[in-house]
Amino acid sequence: MVVAAQRANRVRALISDRWMEILLVGLFCLLWSSAFAPAKIALSDCPPLILLAVRFLVAGVICLGLARRFGEAGGATWRQIGALGLLGLFNNAIYLGFSWVGMTTVSSGFAAVLISANPLLTALVAVPVLGERLTTRKIAGLVLGLIGVGIVLRSRLGGGIEDAGGTLLLLGGLISLVTGTVLYKRLAPPVGPWTGNGIQLLAAGLALLPLALGFEDLGHIRYTLPMLASMAWMVLGVSVGGYFLWFKILARRSATAASSLHFLMPPLGLAFGWVIVGEGVPLLDLIGIAPIAAGIALVTRAPRP
Repeated sequence: MVVAAQRANRVRALISDRWMEILLVGLFCLLWSSAFAPAKIALSDCPPLILLAVRFLVAGVICLGLARRFGEAGGATWRQIGALGLLGLFNNAIYLGFSWVGMTTVSSGFAAVLISANPLLTALVAVPVLGERLTTRKIAGLVLGLIGVGIVLRSRLGGGIEDAGGTLLLLGGLISLVTGTVLYKRLAPPVGPWTGNGIQLLAAGLALLPLALGFEDLGHIRYTLPMLASMAWMVLGVSVGGYFLWFKILARRSATAASSLHFLMPPLGLAFGWVIVGEGVPLLDLIGIAPIAAGIALVTRAPRP
């Protein structure tokens, strides 16, 4: 009887943990992919680096306020602050700095698709750097996902509607995100999630602020309702909520499996771009969703190392 009860409790705990993971993944994918379309709206009324610097600084203050509110124990050491600052540069400042400047000349859907190539690059780097194991199933999933992304990219680039310079900036942002993902698995200090996210956001905002003030004009800001609403969503929904969920997921999964969630971003990013910004979705974009979904199923269900 006792053994049976213990087994039942373990089964219930596993089911509960699995459903919690599904909930985290679902919320994260919705929040993360929703960032591209509002960013495109806000960029029409505010220069990108100014927009990002303000977003990061405000979100960072909110996160540290939440850390204090929820009583996250102890303060971070200077070494931990330095590690978090480095992570903030790659995961926020460089990644989104390049991406948002690039998105002034490319569509939000295209940006979402290109950034979703993160899993393949992360998997390749995580093998030698983190010692993660690439099983045959994972490799098949990553290849399928890449094929799907390639189909969507072919659809977008084939018509010559996307800017080459903007595409290169997006690639720079992608490389930065891959670097930040791998570094997080190596360097993430044992601090509370709100504290860690807040320090990273503040570091990113402080790094971008002098660049924004030096290269962009405050007089170009138009305080329209769409810009302010987009900014509010990106601060509260994405920088606070989305990144918090991302690091929670990353702490529970391998870098390869966690980053495979980005294969969900093309269909969601295209959908948000279509609904919110009115961007067209070619037929090839829709065809590419099938191998992307299959790739997610294979990679995320692969055994964890």
